[in-house]
Amino acid sequence: MAEKEELNLETQMRWSPRNAGSGTRRGRVRHLLSQFAVATLAGLLSIAGIRRVSGQTNASSEYQVKAAFLFHFAQFVDWPPEAFKDEDSPLTYCTIGEDPFHGALDASLKGKTIGARPLRVQHFKQSQETHGCQVLFIGTTGKKAISEELANLKGNPVLTVGESEHFAQEGGMIGLLLQDNKVRFEINLSAAEHARLRISSQLLSLAKTVIGSPKGT
Repeated sequence: MAEKEELNLETQMRWSPRNAGSGTRRGRVRHLLSQFAVATLAGLLSIAGIRRVSGQTNASSEYQVKAAFLFHFAQFVDWPPEAFKDEDSPLTYCTIGEDPFHGALDASLKGKTIGARPLRVQHFKQSQETHGCQVLFIGTTGKKAISEELANLKGNPVLTVGESEHFAQEGGMIGLLLQDNKVRFEINLSAAEHARLRISSQLLSLAKTVIGSPKGT
């Protein structure tokens, strides 16, 4: 089901707001794309569960689902202009250390765009190399290493996504977790706003937990 919904969304994403005609029409297209994104993400949340082999989570299946989540998360986030080199720069997804996706993230994002920006994936061994990333996935490395990475990025317009226990509570922006054999996510809205990232209320409504309140409320 999730694959069908993602295919539907991918077809709609071929409509670029840049080529959509008048401002009114562009607004309608953005609204339509947003509604498809919400439906697709909701579909991912309703997946019956990650397949299990010999009592253990099938890592390939799990990370295919997580790669789909990462793609859709970015559709609900606005970065400040200074997060990109220019208006034509790609939106860059990065991982640190060993790539837990083993190619699934690259395959999931290949040929896709968000708005007018193409997507690309880069894998780094050291955190010092992650300059220019807009989305950073931090795997289950040591807790100390994760804390240091989040501290180094604090205030920078980078959407941090992780899968370690209590990732969002400890300063990460979106924490992925397995619950009842399904992928769920938590959002640290305060951390995102501190980094000057705006997360759509539509994404907030799908989160299992939201830490912090929108500014001005």
